[in-house]
Amino acid sequence: MISVEQAKKLIQEHTTALNPVQIQLSEAAGHTLAQDICASCDIPAFRQSSMDGYALKFEENLAELCLAGEMAAGSDKENTINQGEAYRIFTGAALPNGADTVIMQEKVTIEGDRVFLNDPNLKAGINAREKGSEISTGEIAMTRGSQLTPAALGFLAGIGTTEVSVYPQPKIAIILTGNELQKPGLPLNFGQVYESNSYALKAALRQAGISSIEVLEAKDDLETLTEVLNATLKTNDMILLTGGVSVGDYDFVIQAAGNCGVKQIFHKVKQKPGKPLYFGTKQNQLIFGLPGNPSSVLSCFYNYVLPAIALLSNTTSKIQQIEAQLTAAYQKPGGLTHFLKGRYDAGKATALGAQESYRLSSFAQANCLICLEEEKTDFKIGDKITVFLLPN
Repeated sequence: MISVEQAKKLIQEHTTALNPVQIQLSEAAGHTLAQDICASCDIPAFRQSSMDGYALKFEENLAELCLAGEMAAGSDKENTINQGEAYRIFTGAALPNGADTVIMQEKVTIEGDRVFLNDPNLKAGINAREKGSEISTGEIAMTRGSQLTPAALGFLAGIGTTEVSVYPQPKIAIILTGNELQKPGLPLNFGQVYESNSYALKAALRQAGISSIEVLEAKDDLETLTEVLNATLKTNDMILLTGGVSVGDYDFVIQAAGNCGVKQIFHKVKQKPGKPLYFGTKQNQLIFGLPGNPSSVLSCFYNYVLPAIALLSNTTSKIQQIEAQLTAAYQKPGGLTHFLKGRYDAGKATALGAQESYRLSSFAQANCLICLEEEKTDFKIGDKITVFLLPN
């Protein structure tokens, strides 16, 4: 067995970001840029009014101007202003050639074609956006590695970008193993349990932005599991197998992975829950064998799978690691890192009940995993411990 830290390090060392793809900007939310984006033109492309008012050519002690015309947003008509003239102008409209200042409409009085200025604080250039003030032609707008947030998408659209090169989200397959599994909604026969891992994993993957998710089932049979795993390896970047990773007579994941040419990186981690965790690779594909118990599945997903997804897509991991104080004493044996389902609030972490690996009731109420280090056995109230905040 290896430690939690060793397992995480090995996953990081064996995970390479996926090859970039070109996609439409409208589909790029949440992705990471794979190359710099430069502006193809000045934005704004012309001197622009920032408000409704009157455009003019500034000079000291202006008091009265002649209304010479109007400039509306979107108008393609170019006008040239003369000294002593003003143009009615609206937010976003191009200033007439020669104009450099906009006086807000509340600061003028109109009498016929005469514009009387009532702003003693009027200054040259006020309320006028300069050409290229957002970005100039050829300037880098966003650099490789930038996250495409909603604001980033708006910014890129605003400079005319339609396509971007990004690191794609991985295609992921879930393979459910276990003869005892029954679909929810059907009667339970003796010895059966309702299958829940696919529901939890699919929801967690979608929460992480994964849209390509394939779910398959494989009975506890080596030949069948090998066939299913081989098929998923042809089309997916990551495969998550649930169950069948221990050493029982019906645990075939390790053998099936070997039959498919998967290189084992590690099997078994000094942790609770999720000790039988398996990780292997085939070229750049990642294969995780998750224990079958529902709480173990999610604990391993948040600790290992989700960070690996972030590495594949070159994004930031959605698991936040912080320090907190325990609200109650806790004892455990040495030799295993414990991940407890807990509630975090205002710097304090409380372990919930129902910590057994087959129970999800407490996980359903948890907003964090409390990490209790491997060798320490006694934890007191107020002890500082590591907490992993779960995505919400």
